[in-house]
Amino acid sequence: MPYIKQTTPFVVPTTDGKLIEEHFGLASAHGGAFSVAHMVAPPRWSEPFQTPAFDEVTIMIRGKKQIEVDGDTLTLEAGQTFLVPGGTRVRYANPFDEPAEYWSLCVPAFSPDTVRREAS
Repeated sequence: MPYIKQTTPFVVPTTDGKLIEEHFGLASAHGGAFSVAHMVAPPRWSEPFQTPAFDEVTIMIRGKKQIEVDGDTLTLEAGQTFLVPGGTRVRYANPFDEPAEYWSLCVPAFSPDTVRREAS
């Protein structure tokens, strides 16, 4: 496969105020082996629990992100990274007063069919 310089990531439509810019992955039509997305979660944002079929690495850039996993609640801050293995029940949130900016890497690529979100 030739190299790809991404200059126009796919902006995933959302209804919760979260910015998702997929640079590589299924939505950007660059394959399903992995996905890389830049995200900004607004203050007081949260999503339902999920048990994805993919590994997910979060790389925090700015602000804080709350992660509920295996009965623990953790706070991830700028400069920190976190790996959630596929098959793990997890919930992501930003209950703080400032935006949370981060990158997400999923292997294999994120898919609405394999994220397996619970009803909210």
